[in-house]
Amino acid sequence: MKKITSYLPILEWSKGYNRLTLTSDLIAAVIVTIMLIPQSLAYAMLAGLPPEIGLYASILPLIAYAIFGTSRTLAVGPVAVVSLMTASAISQYGGTDALTAAVTLALLSGFILLLMGILKLGFIANFLSQPVISGFITASGLLIAASQLKNIFGVSIHGDTMIDIMSGLWSQIHAVNWITLALGAGSVVFLYFSRLRLKSCLQAIGVNGRSADILTRAAPILTVAITIWLTTAFDLGNEGVSLVGAIPQGLPAPKLPMVDFELIKILIAPAFLISLIGFVESVSVAETLAAKRRQRIVPDQELIGLGAANIASAISSGYPVTGGFARSVVNYDAGAETPAASIFTALGIAVATLLLTPLLANLPQATLSATIIVAVLSLVDFRSVARVYKYSKSDFSAMAATILVTLGFGVEPGVVSGVLLSLILHLYRTSKPHMAVIGQIPDTEHFRNIERHDVLTDDSILSLRIDESLYFANRRFLENRIEELVAKNASIKHLVLVCPAVNLIDASAVESLEMISHRLNNLGIQLHLSEVKGPVMDRLQRTDFLKNFKGSVFLRQYEAVMTLQKKA
Repeated sequence: MKKITSYLPILEWSKGYNRLTLTSDLIAAVIVTIMLIPQSLAYAMLAGLPPEIGLYASILPLIAYAIFGTSRTLAVGPVAVVSLMTASAISQYGGTDALTAAVTLALLSGFILLLMGILKLGFIANFLSQPVISGFITASGLLIAASQLKNIFGVSIHGDTMIDIMSGLWSQIHAVNWITLALGAGSVVFLYFSRLRLKSCLQAIGVNGRSADILTRAAPILTVAITIWLTTAFDLGNEGVSLVGAIPQGLPAPKLPMVDFELIKILIAPAFLISLIGFVESVSVAETLAAKRRQRIVPDQELIGLGAANIASAISSGYPVTGGFARSVVNYDAGAETPAASIFTALGIAVATLLLTPLLANLPQATLSATIIVAVLSLVDFRSVARVYKYSKSDFSAMAATILVTLGFGVEPGVVSGVLLSLILHLYRTSKPHMAVIGQIPDTEHFRNIERHDVLTDDSILSLRIDESLYFANRRFLENRIEELVAKNASIKHLVLVCPAVNLIDASAVESLEMISHRLNNLGIQLHLSEVKGPVMDRLQRTDFLKNFKGSVFLRQYEAVMTLQKKA
């Protein structure tokens, strides 16, 4: 039963469900639904899809995640970064049916995430370092905001990079539709004001905290309603204002997309990148919110939950989804206690899709673009860039490269360059591990770096502490470092490799240790090991290294020095 519960977390959280929890979840669902309707429409447009697709992607995926996901408050659905990546991916597809490509992308992402979860591959997300993730999201936020300026200004421009977008906007500056600009800019100002000041202003005039919060979250709906009224009352569609147009009423019939192997070959790489980025973003949000309530999430099960959500999105004619930062925080702040809040949100979106879509035909596209711009600018974090620059120039170089590549060449090259730079930097750092010659602190059994502390040393014993695992990339560095130290001190009779930080010694490093031991023996120097971790010793015992090793393996460095001083 416990194994079934681990794969179906709904069986766990539903046990103690009661009326109080139901009330909290319903209130949170109302607030998130109000926020999600305009966001879903806007993000679908960002993905290059009809606006109703955003609504479709906000129904079944939420229910699927509630069944299989482990976070109590994560809100799944269309998000800005994944929408941008979807637009980039389907633009590579030479066919005319963007929706088919988007649905196939969701299906591929779902199966990739599901397979990663079953195989316990959540660790793959660790290949994206935090500076790279932060740089990618910052660049994506800027790119998304820039891409929406065409709808704010009412001009037609094309391009997926910042250079293309801004040069296109400049070339079309003479064709600006001033009515569209007034609607778009006005919506941006109102939404930005609502996010920063509206709640405090409402509380200042006597509105209670919960009501002020709901009204603040409803600001996008109010913006939609006002701009629809203005468009209808003044017939702004005939003044050149681009409108959303007729949105099909009703829900799509669940069905699997037709499998096109040529399309799969085109989309499999973007699907993997979308899965990776979506998982990283989702888990980061889920872990942050879970920690606030002393709850925990299971990353591998999160992969299954997100995989199920994406497959559900594909079945319902949606596109790739993941856990969104903004709506998850709103869900948390609104008091959601369980994933049932997401199920209620999905029902609310379904009702809106059935009943309200005819009212959206006169919605200006500039309003949706304003919603996107205000939402994504919160992703832009220049302070993080400054902090990384102060802390680590190498991390900053990876972050800066990710930002520049994303802005200059697009989202997929940005992700790939970030991953590659993270791996290259990791290899570079670990290929030159920190190694310290250590000595004994007087009147203690502790040993520290001779360059940082006043310590006792014995000229006949050289103790070298290795502060990194030993593997193929740093074996030569270890060999060269030992040769350098031995050449400087002709009195050495024993060399002890102190290994408290060594978590792994791979086959290449074992060969190096054998070579080092042989060379030192020829020089009349004995190689020893100390403080080797149990798992590392277990692996060494499965080789011939210890059988042929002429030195000793000491449990503690103090024991090593005391024993070797007696031999000297």
